[in-house]
Amino acid sequence: MTTPQPCGRLVVVSGLSGSGKSTVLKALEDIGYLTIDNLPAALLPKFLAIRKEGGALPPPQPGEAPPGLRLAVGMDAREPELVDNFEAIFKSVREMGYELRLLFVEAGESVLVKRFSETRRPHHLAPHGGLLSAIRAEREHLTPLRRAADEVMDTSSLKTSTLRELIMDRFSQAGEGRPMAVDIVSFGFKNGLPPEADLMVDVRFLPNPFYVDELRNLDGRDQAVIDYVLAAPEITGFLDRYITLLAYLLPLYQKEGKAYLTIAVGCTGGQHRSVAVAGFLWMALKQVYDGAVQLRHRDII
Repeated sequence: MTTPQPCGRLVVVSGLSGSGKSTVLKALEDIGYLTIDNLPAALLPKFLAIRKEGGALPPPQPGEAPPGLRLAVGMDAREPELVDNFEAIFKSVREMGYELRLLFVEAGESVLVKRFSETRRPHHLAPHGGLLSAIRAEREHLTPLRRAADEVMDTSSLKTSTLRELIMDRFSQAGEGRPMAVDIVSFGFKNGLPPEADLMVDVRFLPNPFYVDELRNLDGRDQAVIDYVLAAPEITGFLDRYITLLAYLLPLYQKEGKAYLTIAVGCTGGQHRSVAVAGFLWMALKQVYDGAVQLRHRDII
């Protein structure tokens, strides 16, 4: 069978209500995607066929692959045919020559409950039970779609601005071929693991500034805490080895097509040791890595 010529790129955005699908679609729109929210699944092949028959496709720009339409479509559990029919529908779209990627967006239960409570918007399944029951029912209903996703993104600990930046970097044509973006995040184990982490390191083996009276009320951004943490005899061997490991791994991750990589650094409370070490890694990686390296501290208020 002859492989159809590529005629466009399609990103289907699905996932749990309240997880940030609207933010994802808006970010895609801002980088040039035609976006449609809640398009009935059965209409997707028909819509694409009309677009394809509407005229000649524009020639590809240098570095652009594939040429043609760039479309982002939002689909969720309110579409009754989605879960039962998405495999056949997506197969039909790919046979038309479209490069289709399914992005599934989700967040933790407690985060979703908080978001719905803050916005005071009803969950579409809430009439059948409480909010938590509705969230769990939707998660179970969308499990087949999540399993089929090309990429799953957990937005639990992401600010809206951070999510936008990740999406724009991940799907921007201008970003294709650029070095992978690296995000270094400090966190406290007592507040839970960061679900977006690709690599995670535990620095609780270092002396804890919390038990030093003059350092307790400071954090790892303060020079006194940084000096205390970096003066520990255990730190030098660890940092040298870990930075060497990262310098080896980052090109390999990029080779596999990752657009961004999150490195999480954890201590007990996410205030002192993890913050100081994350800051040191951020400065060190900027010296040895050509891509963008960002730093954020999840648990510092």
